[in-house]
Amino acid sequence: MNQPFKFYEFFCGGGMARAGLGQNWECVFANDIDIKKAESYKLNWGDAEIKVDDIANIGTDNLRHPADLTWASFPCQDLSSAGSGAGLEGARSGTFWPFWNLVKKLKTEDKAPKMVVLENVCGALTSHKGKDFSAICNALQKEGYLFGAVVMDAVDFLPQSRPRLFFIGVQKDLTDVSFLTQESPDFKWHPKALVNAQQKLEEAAKNSWVWWNIPHPEKRKNSLLDYIEENPESVGWHTPAETQRLISLMSPLNLSKLQRIKELGEPKVGTIYKRTRKDEYGIKVQRAEVRFDSISGCLRTPSGGSSRQIMIFVHKEEIRSRLISTRETARLMGLPDDYKLPSKYNDAYHLTGDGVVVPVVNYISKHILEPVLSNLKKSQKAA
Repeated sequence: MNQPFKFYEFFCGGGMARAGLGQNWECVFANDIDIKKAESYKLNWGDAEIKVDDIANIGTDNLRHPADLTWASFPCQDLSSAGSGAGLEGARSGTFWPFWNLVKKLKTEDKAPKMVVLENVCGALTSHKGKDFSAICNALQKEGYLFGAVVMDAVDFLPQSRPRLFFIGVQKDLTDVSFLTQESPDFKWHPKALVNAQQKLEEAAKNSWVWWNIPHPEKRKNSLLDYIEENPESVGWHTPAETQRLISLMSPLNLSKLQRIKELGEPKVGTIYKRTRKDEYGIKVQRAEVRFDSISGCLRTPSGGSSRQIMIFVHKEEIRSRLISTRETARLMGLPDDYKLPSKYNDAYHLTGDGVVVPVVNYISKHILEPVLSNLKKSQKAA
């Protein structure tokens, strides 16, 4: 039996990258500063590999086992369009730098991971007019990585709209990766915003850039209805008055969506997010925005109650609503039903809404990470 590939999981949360990498991989170190998330990690994966601490306090002495891969889903708040705009200088997203200093230290000790994956929101493409994207690329180039980036949307694999940016790097001259690259971008994985950001890179970073060649996935067959709990325990149904209050927050456009669904006469599930919008007079008002395309909106970490997704069930004139259940959020991240969630609603929502989508990780592993490392093993055996 082949030995599993070894990896570090930084900013690990509940271990969703670990879940996505699967049985061909062995985690030899994990880290997160969030105590509640770490408890979930331990509950599902055990406590042997995880160290709960600020990334700035992690040293190479903590990394006793060399790794083939380091995975880092570093905090996105300062890079998100909904965030502070502080970028990589922010208190949260800026934790990228102590993480990268650790990678640099590993290199000086001749223990640098063969591959690296960095995951974040697509706002990283344009944050600080592209300077943050360039800074990450420059960091990869200076430490000797051949790298490229892709934008992958969870909606290709499960019914959640969740595009994310993935930097994928491999130590330069370690092995030939030309069989996994192409000469020009594929707009499935390399949208215009990514191409524009790449074109602004410094020449040295451009010379280390590759366009990863990833096959297009088969058309997704599942829908939101497949992910719904019939009898959720983590949430209760709204009262009729609460549901009517929700409907009263809808704009004429959203009310027309609801009316069309009622007229269909078939049971239908939709999702709602409450948002602050300007009305026809330019006054900020709270709105309930609904979608009935069998896709969940992007799960977000709860901030107050406004960012918690609401489910709406319509059958003719009968309309019911409730918060999305914690198990439904886990399913929409690709986690199996035996994955243990925190008992408190907001803790579970924060854990899942702040994670990386499991089948997306698996797809990257299957089509880039494992082929590269398997090719490396073959070349080493031949030598």
